[in-house]
Amino acid sequence: MPTRFGGSRLALRHPAQYVVLAFAVASLVGGALLFLPVATETPEGTGWVTALFTATSAVCVTGLSVVDTGGHWSAFGEGVILVLMQIGGLGIMTLSSLIVVGLARRLGLRQRLIAAASTGSLELGDVRRILTGIVRVTIVFEVGAAIVLFLRFWLHYDESAGRAAYLGVFHAVSGFNNAGFALFADNMIGFRSDPVVLGTIALLIIVGGLGFPVWAQIGRRPWGPQGWDLHAKLTVSVTVVLLLGGAVLFTWWEWTNPATLGGLSWFDASVNGFFHSVVPRTAGFNSVDLGAVRAPTQLLTEMLMFIGGGSGSTAGGIKVTTFAVLGFVIWAEVRGDPDVVVFKRRIPTAAQRQAITVALLALVVLVGATMLLLATSPLGRSALFFEAVSALGTVGLSTGITPLLSTASQLIVIGLMLLGRVGPPTLFAALVLRQRERLYRHPEERPIIG
Repeated sequence: MPTRFGGSRLALRHPAQYVVLAFAVASLVGGALLFLPVATETPEGTGWVTALFTATSAVCVTGLSVVDTGGHWSAFGEGVILVLMQIGGLGIMTLSSLIVVGLARRLGLRQRLIAAASTGSLELGDVRRILTGIVRVTIVFEVGAAIVLFLRFWLHYDESAGRAAYLGVFHAVSGFNNAGFALFADNMIGFRSDPVVLGTIALLIIVGGLGFPVWAQIGRRPWGPQGWDLHAKLTVSVTVVLLLGGAVLFTWWEWTNPATLGGLSWFDASVNGFFHSVVPRTAGFNSVDLGAVRAPTQLLTEMLMFIGGGSGSTAGGIKVTTFAVLGFVIWAEVRGDPDVVVFKRRIPTAAQRQAITVALLALVVLVGATMLLLATSPLGRSALFFEAVSALGTVGLSTGITPLLSTASQLIVIGLMLLGRVGPPTLFAALVLRQRERLYRHPEERPIIG
């Protein structure tokens, strides 16, 4: 329904517009709350740019921060960040649709489209099932991980029961929603020899990064992928390849680096190598200093951040299905195949064009944002490009330059985080819903390629 503001009519007719508006409003409200003096440990409060940056990073489940989360913010401020991470991870429109399901037990066409734009699924028959499954998956994994982390912090690190429970809940929510916020000054570096903490957080990131549509498929057919749809098969298979390949390469390149994995045992080095293959799937935790990694490792991390996780998940990036479709398009073209076939299913031409559009637009935005950061910051190109990829992919990893960014650069990164969070589902919904039949076709003429 159109909404009146001061005599003018503001109509939000496209479901993706609700997603954009909701995340923008949540960032502003969260920034206003973090701007309050009660949100910081000191009575002076914090600057409005810092408050807005942190709120946007939390609601976009990115994890980039210009201040020490555990040292700068008070319990109230950390609580605001915790709520924003949960809201952002599930998606404001998803939460709204869940309320509709719970109260009315039915979804209208508009509400289904709104929910579909947020969850990454535009098959209206699947929306109700996906939305009701969100709560189950979230509760099971967040509560389960919070209990494991609570026991670990309480029994192994001698934290008080209350403090251990708080740390467990905060990091479980941050991990499952792929946010990457940590309450420790060195993030997870202090736990690089603790496979329980790193393994629990890595599992949360993987689960949250697969996406609810995939978990709906797994829940219906848990004994094998034979009955899964193409989206689930692609997401799971490509995720496994990226995780294992990334772990091998990260460990190989950093094995003898004394600033990262060089001083660890082979077991701890392997665990941290796998952990740093998981976290670029858009969760900004780190157990080694990323400012000290070697150049090939940094490039590998940037590639993983750009790809991201599964569609309809808490992860960002262009998504693994987009990456997979592009790869199979290239493979079919090299082989001379007339169709792009994956798992004995033909990929529609429209889906191929959408994948190309999403990837190329992401590259254009990334290059443009890096240029703006170079123009507004004296920092080096490599570090700024890493920061831009991390923000656009809603990852939160950094080489350590985030607190050094100028105000203008911070505003650019804020825009990247918002765009990275709402851009892919918004663009996907727009591309699908704008498809139309044309009653004529122009004459064909082939340009020279290459």
